[in-house]
Amino acid sequence: MEHTKPALRRCAIYTRKSSEEGLEQNFNSLHAQREACEAFIKSQASEGWRLVKTHYDDGGISGASMERPALQHLLGDIRQGLIEVVVVYKVDRLTRSLADFAKMVELFDAHHVSFVAVTQHFNTTTSIGRLTLNVLLSFAQFEREVTGERIRDKIAASRLKGLWTGGVVPLGYDLRERRLVINPTEAEVVRQIFRRYLELGYVRLLKEELDRRGVVSKSHSSANGVRQKGYSFSRGALYVVLSNPLYAGEIRHRGVRHPGQHQPIIDRELWDKVQEQLHEHTRRRRLRAVKAEPSPLAGKLFDPSGAGLTPSHARKGERRYRYYISRRLTIGPAHRVHDGWRLPAAEIERTVAAAAQQLLTDEPAIATAVEEAGTTVNRIPTILETTRIWCGKLQSSTEAAAALAALVHRVELSRDGLRLSLKVPMPAILGGGDPQGRDAIVTRFIPLQLKRRGAELRLVISGAPIQRPKVDLALLKALGRARRWFDQLSSGEAASLAAIASREGITVRYVARLIRLAFLAPPLVEMIAQGRQPAELTAEMMTRRTVLPLAWSAQKRVLAFDSLSF
Repeated sequence: MEHTKPALRRCAIYTRKSSEEGLEQNFNSLHAQREACEAFIKSQASEGWRLVKTHYDDGGISGASMERPALQHLLGDIRQGLIEVVVVYKVDRLTRSLADFAKMVELFDAHHVSFVAVTQHFNTTTSIGRLTLNVLLSFAQFEREVTGERIRDKIAASRLKGLWTGGVVPLGYDLRERRLVINPTEAEVVRQIFRRYLELGYVRLLKEELDRRGVVSKSHSSANGVRQKGYSFSRGALYVVLSNPLYAGEIRHRGVRHPGQHQPIIDRELWDKVQEQLHEHTRRRRLRAVKAEPSPLAGKLFDPSGAGLTPSHARKGERRYRYYISRRLTIGPAHRVHDGWRLPAAEIERTVAAAAQQLLTDEPAIATAVEEAGTTVNRIPTILETTRIWCGKLQSSTEAAAALAALVHRVELSRDGLRLSLKVPMPAILGGGDPQGRDAIVTRFIPLQLKRRGAELRLVISGAPIQRPKVDLALLKALGRARRWFDQLSSGEAASLAAIASREGITVRYVARLIRLAFLAPPLVEMIAQGRQPAELTAEMMTRRTVLPLAWSAQKRVLAFDSLSF
């Protein structure tokens, strides 16, 4: 009698540890959990169980929520059908929340995935097994919540008495017998920071002065004895120092300040003046922010390292230019500009809006995401009708920004494209999503190319399927002036280049450089008028060459228009 070979069941091990303590050891808790799970999987080899190579380890991350990198990676692989069995050491390693576990079990069932805890034997296919699991999770969640409440109550009681409750010791103090004592050398640095801010009036000027003098933050020693040197102050760090009531002899807890048991470094008069100046500057910034254009992708753009891009702007005369830039560019030196991202805000917002419109018209993808979110099937026609309404909002000049802010969940940038995660617009999307399910997320990768021009990166959509053409008004204006000047020279209206320069109030050299654009080939002029020329082809680029060929075929080669036929 032949024995049938058992079907292959790919197994994934998930491990987690709430704190970072001990993770630096050669054999830590994560290794112990994985070792036990591997042994269990080997014992089931006769059943076709095979361990996948991918490690799903979350070290130093609480199980209170599902926002864990390794867990999200695991759930993503399950959705792609790469895993058949999830193995953990104990149930609470996967989650300590009963509600979160219910969501995971629903996902496991939908993709026919089994769940095993090697130290807690139960069968989730039976009613008594599910009851046992729910009881275990209820106690795990109860233990987490009670422990959290106890710790919070202890911290609150200690701060009410003005005691230091731990954390990074601030500049100006040392920690002795769990009490803060003044470090005379560092305290003088703190006093200078407060005085100079009051004199200079701006944190930006204060940072520049501290950088020139080589003033750095406090050095620290880690738990394993490694000494961490101080760094130059960022503007954000200086705001923290200037607004820290610790320096005025107080302890802050949940917005309430209590008299501390440590000595103040800053006297009350200086402290009040600094806080008044900070408050005035904050009020002005808020007034300017109300008038400024919105940045709907703020907090939603992430570079390949996972770091967020922050809104920024620059001014030239009365015109304001918006950007999304890497956070490290706001604190790093100028020579690091090529290490970060600096994207024109209007361009990336147009690209994301066009991609979102395309994604919202993919009805099969929308329906699949809605079903996976737990929404009843009979609501799908209504949801699809809602998506059409939101597509119209994305095309509206007045509603596009608000629509982007409401719909976009996350945009992950890379050198070859962007991954757009969009919240499916339920009938009550701004009121907390679908009341019968959870938010439905639909994701798509948009291929693109990035070309650097100076400090900023330009987006070039591969094949240009979704990006609207953008006419370069500066280049178009330069073409118009060049043609007008050439016509004036040809008709005798202008005697020379010098006469044109004198009349226009510009230099002869500039006129000579610009007038060459009058000889551009008609196909090139048509592309520029329609905004279809490459992003790097600007007026500055075209006029900085010493000679622009008169032959149109030569212009095609010099200006990198090899795809044109003329």
